[in-house]
Amino acid sequence: MSKTATIRAQIELGLKEEVDKILSDLGLTTTQTIQLLYNRIREDRRLPFPVETPNKLTARTLRESKVGRNVRRFASKQELYTDLGL
Repeated sequence: MSKTATIRAQIELGLKEEVDKILSDLGLTTTQTIQLLYNRIREDRRLPFPVETPNKLTARTLRESKVGRNVRRFASKQELYTDLGL
């Protein structure tokens, strides 16, 4: 029998419950899904989905948006379109 390791992770309860339902519908357990993910990472030497770091401008814009700096609000789509010149 091969040796196994235990992985412990904390995750938001609602997210876990939602994903567990999806996995169950697919006939998979959480353990099987983690094994699939780990095997794919080992085979491809990367994550099986894109993970990107934003460039400096995007990172600054995201930080400013979180604190409400340089954010404009519009009452309607039409108001937004007019502001954009569309």
